[in-house]
Amino acid sequence: MKGTIFDIRHLSRDREGKTMTIVMFKGCPMRCIWCDRPEGMTATPQLAYHRYKCTDCGKCAEICACHGVLDGKHVFDRTGCASCGKCVDFCSDGALALCGRDVTVDELVPELLADKDQYEISGGGVTLSGGECLMQPEFCAELLRALKENGINTAVSTCGNVPYKSLDAVIPYTDTFIYDIKAVNDNVHIKLTGQSNRQILENLLYLNSSGARIELTIPFIPDHNISEMAAIADFIEPMCGITKVHVVPYCNGSAERYESLGMADTMHEKSATESECEKFQKVFDYITERNGLYR
Repeated sequence: MKGTIFDIRHLSRDREGKTMTIVMFKGCPMRCIWCDRPEGMTATPQLAYHRYKCTDCGKCAEICACHGVLDGKHVFDRTGCASCGKCVDFCSDGALALCGRDVTVDELVPELLADKDQYEISGGGVTLSGGECLMQPEFCAELLRALKENGINTAVSTCGNVPYKSLDAVIPYTDTFIYDIKAVNDNVHIKLTGQSNRQILENLLYLNSSGARIELTIPFIPDHNISEMAAIADFIEPMCGITKVHVVPYCNGSAERYESLGMADTMHEKSATESECEKFQKVFDYITERNGLYR
């Protein structure tokens, strides 16, 4: 069995200072207008071209007809690109990169165990993220099981827009679910992500009833979901499985990633600030602290 990933972020730090290795999977069912990792949207590999690194040497044009040099400048015709990645090996400047590779669990586990001493020192572990990692549930379950057999703490970061059976596949091997919620109002959610939130809200209730440990993340998008904060607080208030809530300020800093993939950047508006999130964070902190008394 193989899974498709596009990045592994070693020695990341979570909000508590724990060392995490994050495995980022290809493919996502939603199209959030603030997405900062567009590499994770499509399920298949993509060729990224970073114009600012290119020296217009033309070596890639000798390998693939999708590349060329016109008036001394590199040109790239994406319409014929199969994302095979052959041109990447001939780009000495790092301007070309293949986003996405197929891996097996046996190949991946040793790379993740390389940071085991840091997990043990800090109390961290491995987080499966994306994209949406649970679009590949069988592979995730096999990987998580192997990590647990090696004594590694595990987390699954999910948007929740997946079938129940995808959650069931990983619940036995997951210590913490890092669960995104953007809006309770379905019309607002559709506008922001292109998808209904019905499955997402049902899955959050399902995880809570299953006894799973849940950390909620709420992206704060100025002028888009500020009106949803109170509704989210009301929705999660009775859920004792939610141990933490993080209100995450949107940061508009992914324009080059979109450009490198030939994708339209859907969000050009102002970034949120930490201070704007503070008043909402205090409300959610109160809820989780109070519910913690009943866990």
